[in-house]
Amino acid sequence: MRKILGVLCVLVGLLQAQAPKEMSFDAYLQGFDYQERSAMKIRTPDMLALVEEGKAVLVDIRFKEEYAAWHIAGSLNIPLNELPKRYQELPKDKLIITACPHNDRSNMARLYLTLKGYQAVYLNDGLLKTADFLRGENAKEYMDELKILKEKK
Repeated sequence: MRKILGVLCVLVGLLQAQAPKEMSFDAYLQGFDYQERSAMKIRTPDMLALVEEGKAVLVDIRFKEEYAAWHIAGSLNIPLNELPKRYQELPKDKLIITACPHNDRSNMARLYLTLKGYQAVYLNDGLLKTADFLRGENAKEYMDELKILKEKK
């Protein structure tokens, strides 16, 4: 009986250690340091590579009308004002990259998701610079990689 109880305690401990945990805003601020300041953002080339590899989800948090006008292929639209009701649609086993035209709304979304226990970063370059980056060969390469990723699913 002691053995079983010991094994159960170890398993519960492992599960708790692996699962991202929600935290309070106070706890987040108290733990904020230079490492977090650097880790909370990602640049366009790194974002594209992670999305192409299937290791990250790009979440466009603009309003539906903005997303309908134009968006980055492969992105998921969850407007910022819908995030509290829809955040559970996001996988906890992948990096969540929040994005908007510059980075104001995406940083708010990143913080919200971080407090909910997700590993989240915001697109430092913003969608406008990303759209500028995705021209010519870069656009073709990105779309080819997305096609391969979809075929693997």
